[in-house]
Amino acid sequence: MIAKKIRAVSTAFVFGTAAMAVATMPADAAMRSVVGKPLQEALSLDKSGNFAAACTQVKKAEAAGSLTAEESKGTNQMKEYVASASKGAACADGAIGAQAKFNADWNARKYRDVIADEEMLRKYNVFNATSQVVIAQAYEQLGDYKGCISYANAHASAGADMLKRGGLCAYKSGDDVMALDLALKLVAVSPSPENWSQLLSQAERAKGLSDAQTLDIYRLKLLTGNMKGADDYFTLAQLLLAAKLPHEAASVVEKGQAAKLLVDARAQRLVGLVKQNQASDVAGLAKAQADAQKAKTGDDLVKIGEDLTGMGKFADAATAIQAGIAKGVKDADNAQVRLALAQYGAKQKPQALNSLEKAKASKNGTTIAKAWAAYIRGH
Repeated sequence: MIAKKIRAVSTAFVFGTAAMAVATMPADAAMRSVVGKPLQEALSLDKSGNFAAACTQVKKAEAAGSLTAEESKGTNQMKEYVASASKGAACADGAIGAQAKFNADWNARKYRDVIADEEMLRKYNVFNATSQVVIAQAYEQLGDYKGCISYANAHASAGADMLKRGGLCAYKSGDDVMALDLALKLVAVSPSPENWSQLLSQAERAKGLSDAQTLDIYRLKLLTGNMKGADDYFTLAQLLLAAKLPHEAASVVEKGQAAKLLVDARAQRLVGLVKQNQASDVAGLAKAQADAQKAKTGDDLVKIGEDLTGMGKFADAATAIQAGIAKGVKDADNAQVRLALAQYGAKQKPQALNSLEKAKASKNGTTIAKAWAAYIRGH
């Protein structure tokens, strides 16, 4: 006589907390013997570890034909149960079996099989962001960092975990260019301080950074919560003073004091120096603007605009920088970044992003522009 029910069985998957369960089998009245008996036998064989024979019995039940809704449900549940218990070795012709095989291959460190399983996962519609990240990890475990990077780049839509994995592989392979590119994509989808720290650390490693680009990296450190103690505040303030931007330096010092980091005698000397430079800058601003207007190139006008941005005079800053760009400048990328930040300060976000798109003259200049674009899009 067919047992009235098969007890529910659940098996947790390795990845995540999802679980498969075989629901109770319907009573005898709802299932014909030609279907119920093979399924009962399949359960017994499965429990003894004879998964191939268990699957044969499931297929025997399927072959009975003209299955009722209850019979189809019970047959499918038993097939899933066998596939799960066998870790995909038997009855794997379904979503749960495919997932079970994929998990089993990973646990057995069969990394090439994990990669090959993608086709199977796609076939049964269980190819998702989690499985994509696992496949990237399989490339990494094989030491195929180029494969890992390529896969991560091609499946960047899988999200932050995929981009982190690709970035790690790029770092391990010494591919700083790709590591930086993936870090930029990462902050675009997950702009956490940690991810910004990774990006800015990669940017700092670039060769041939100009003083203006180094200054922008520190500005972004400040804005993204990545200032590491008093020394970073001192460094940024001193860089700004060296660039003749005392008003922006004053803002940095204020933030350092608010964070209770700039409190010692050295900090007090810095405060005094900043105030002295501010006074000199205000006194000489009119003459500096007039001289910049007369200059043959627009570099001085861009510098004036950067100073005005630090004062919070964003509209005037944008006007000055645009006039400078029209005259022609030595560092076109920096001029576009300066214009973008003035426009952003003036609440002209679309215009700012458009200006950053024009920073294409150098690799480092483009990187800085992309970093600023990621920040502006998120704020």
